[in-house]
Amino acid sequence: MYAYIKGTLEEKTKDSIVIDVGGIGYKIFVSDQTMSKLNDLGKTVKVYTHYHVREDNISLYGFLSNEELKMFELLLQVSGIGAKTAIGALSNITPSQFMVAIISNDIKTLTKIPGIGGKSAQRIVLELKDKLKTEDAIAKAEEKVEIINDEFADEAMQALQILGYNKSEITKVFNKLNIKGLSTEDIIKQALKNL
Repeated sequence: MYAYIKGTLEEKTKDSIVIDVGGIGYKIFVSDQTMSKLNDLGKTVKVYTHYHVREDNISLYGFLSNEELKMFELLLQVSGIGAKTAIGALSNITPSQFMVAIISNDIKTLTKIPGIGGKSAQRIVLELKDKLKTEDAIAKAEEKVEIINDEFADEAMQALQILGYNKSEITKVFNKLNIKGLSTEDIIKQALKNL
């Protein structure tokens, strides 16, 4: 419903902010990482939003980057993961670390996130990795793209596809960057700056 909200930061609480837009205050729940990066009160801010509707609650969740928003929305697709757990995950892990954990089946990293135990971590890897494989198969059928023969680059490409970027735009960015010798997470960070 709302792609983003831009206005004056009026209030900060433990887990939410209030942004004034034309005299209307929007209460938006944010992660600890987003909260720590927000400007002082009275400054203009822009947050990408997710409009979350449940039977007993309607809430807005806000993020400073589209990558955080996409990670949040991916987590919501996993059975048993709710909005509070998803926003809590963003307080403890960056989108690039999250993607690397999924690609590399790193259950240990995922279980460090409050609210995510061993079974939930395995479910996250299983459900999101399967989703990635389906998207990858569709992308291969639709377009032929230059193949990069580097294990770290392949993992980074899969992670970026989970974030919603298509294979051709990722490949174009990879071709512009010097990614040789970089770790998967470093490749993801460099690519996100250019996507």
